[in-house]
Amino acid sequence: MLRMTRRALIGTLAATPLATPGIIQAQTVSEPIKIGLLSDVGGPYREVGGPGSKVAAEMAVEDFGGSVLGRPLQVMQADDQNKADVAGSLAREWIDDRGVNVLADGAASSAGLAIQQIAREKKRIFLMSTPTSTALIGKQCSPYGFQFAADTYALAKGVGGELSKAGGDTWFFITADYEFGYSLQSNTEQFIREAGGKIVGSVRAPLGTADFSSYLVQAAASGAKVIGLANAGTDLQNCIKQAAEFGIVKNGQKLATLLMIVPDVLALSQDVCQGLVLTNSFYWDQSPETRAWTNRYVAKMGKPPTEYNAGAYAAVTHWLKAVKAANTLDADATAAKMRETPVNDFYNSNVRIMPNGCVPHTMYVWEVKPSSQAKHRWDVFKLIGTVPTPDAYAPTGTFGCTLGQS
Repeated sequence: MLRMTRRALIGTLAATPLATPGIIQAQTVSEPIKIGLLSDVGGPYREVGGPGSKVAAEMAVEDFGGSVLGRPLQVMQADDQNKADVAGSLAREWIDDRGVNVLADGAASSAGLAIQQIAREKKRIFLMSTPTSTALIGKQCSPYGFQFAADTYALAKGVGGELSKAGGDTWFFITADYEFGYSLQSNTEQFIREAGGKIVGSVRAPLGTADFSSYLVQAAASGAKVIGLANAGTDLQNCIKQAAEFGIVKNGQKLATLLMIVPDVLALSQDVCQGLVLTNSFYWDQSPETRAWTNRYVAKMGKPPTEYNAGAYAAVTHWLKAVKAANTLDADATAAKMRETPVNDFYNSNVRIMPNGCVPHTMYVWEVKPSSQAKHRWDVFKLIGTVPTPDAYAPTGTFGCTLGQS
C-alpha cells in the first residue's frame, strides 16, 4: 500500500465530498483520549514505577468513569529504558504520530528531563510520577510539567536533617552517576550542613551497577557515621545487601536510604533492612483510605504499591478533573485549571500545586521495623516524623524556575 504524505492526505480529505465537518467531528469525538506513560518497564526502576504505574493510571481512569469530554480514555505504556534519547524520541513519536494527549510517569530523571523538553515544545501536559530531580521544577521547569513525585529536596530534608541532628554528623555518599543522584546528594548535603554535619567523601556508581564492593570499602574506610545511599531500585537493593555482607552496620556505621520503597524491603528481607531511615509521601498502610486503595491495587498486581504508583493515580486523576472543568484538552487551559484546583484523592488533601509544577505532598519519615514487630503482611515501616504540606518543599524560585515570579 502506498504511503501518503500528511500534506497529500489533507488535500485528499479537502477534495472528498464525504469529508464533511459533521463526519470529521464524529470521528474526533469517537477517537479515544490517550494517556501515554513512558516508564522503566524492565530495568532497575521497574519496581519504583513501571507496570504498577500503568495499573494505577488505569484505576484512575476507571474511577473517573472511563471517559471525559464524551470520549473514551486509553492508557498506553512504553519502555524508555531510563535513557534520555529513547525517552525523547518516544515522546515525539507518540505526540506526532500516535496522537497521545498527555504524557505521564517518566522513569529516571534524565529521561524525564528529555520528555519535559518535548512536552514543552509540543504543548502537552507531562505528569511526572517517578522523576524526582529538582531540575524539573528548577531551571528546566515547564508550564506544562507537573511533578507528582516527591522531589529530591523533600526526600533529603527528612533524612539528612533528622539523622544529622540525631548525631549522624559525618557522611559519605554512594551516589547514582546521573542527574537524579547528583540532585539527591546535593540537596541532602544542604540539610546536613545546616544541622552542623559535614561531608567526608563520596563516590559515584553508574546506573545498573551490580558490584558495589569497591564503593563500600571506601565508605567504610572513610570513618563516616552515616553512609548515604543516593540511588534507588535494584541499585539500592544491591548496595544494601552487599553492605550487610561487609558488616558495615554491625561495625557501627549507619546506612541512610534516601529513596527506598516497600518492594526494596521485601526483596532484601525486613531484618536486613531493619533500622534504615527513609522519607516518602505515601505508605500503603497509613490510613483506611490508603488501605482500601491498596486492596484494589494488590488484586491487580499481587504486591503493594509504591508512592510512585500512588503518584501516577493522583496525577492522572487530577489531570482528568482539570480537563473536565476546563472543558478542553488545550494544554494552557488545562494547566491553569490544574494549578487553580487543589489536589484531592485518597492520600492528598487540599494540596496546592506550586507555580513551578511541584506538588507539595505531606512528607513522612519512616524507619524499617524488625520483622518481629510486624503485625500483618507488608507491615514494614514505623512512622517517626511528619512534615506537612508544603513545609518539606523549597519555594518556587529556589532552583531557578521563573514561572510565577513577578
